[in-house]
Amino acid sequence: MTRADGQWVSSSAAYLRPQAGPDAWTIEAQRAGRSGTQALLAAGVTMPPQHIQRSLGLGVADQAVLRRRLISLDGRPVELADSWYPASIAEGTGLAELRKIRGSSVRLLADLGYLIARATEDVESRLATSEEASHLEIDEKTPVLVLTRLAYDKDDRLIEASVMVTPGSERLLRYEMKVD
Repeated sequence: MTRADGQWVSSSAAYLRPQAGPDAWTIEAQRAGRSGTQALLAAGVTMPPQHIQRSLGLGVADQAVLRRRLISLDGRPVELADSWYPASIAEGTGLAELRKIRGSSVRLLADLGYLIARATEDVESRLATSEEASHLEIDEKTPVLVLTRLAYDKDDRLIEASVMVTPGSERLLRYEMKVD
C-alpha cells in the first residue's frame, strides 16, 4: 500500500503464503492501483555467499539454488531480491529454472511439500554496492535497507533464505504481531 506521502508500506505476511494466481507483489501493487512487476535476472545452482551457506546450514563446498529478481513499481526498480534454497530441495525443480513461477516460489515450495511455518527477518541499513546501485538506478552513496528473511517449515528446516535490497527512502516495513 502507499501512504499519503507516496512511501510504500509493506507487510511480509502475504509473501509467506502460497498464492493460487498472481504473486503477492503483483496483487499488493494492484490493490494500490499501481503496477508491480518482477524481472528474473538469474536462476540456477550456484555457490552461495558464506552468510547464506551458514544460514542454510550448508557445508563450505555445498551449492544452493538462487533466484535473483529485480522488482519494479510502475516501471521503476524498487528492490533487488535474491532467494536461496538448499539444492536438496530445489535442484531439478522450477526454482532452478530461468522462468517465472506461477503464484511464486512459495507456491512451488508448497507443491513440493514445504510449507512455510515461521520466518525471521533482520533489517539493516548500509550504502548500496555498485551492483545494487546499477540495478536500482540509484547513486552508490544512497542508503539502502537490507531485509534478510529466513523461512522455516513445520520441522524447523530452513527452506528459503532471501535478501532484499531497497533504497532506504522508498520503503516503510510494517510488522504486525498477535499478542495472546
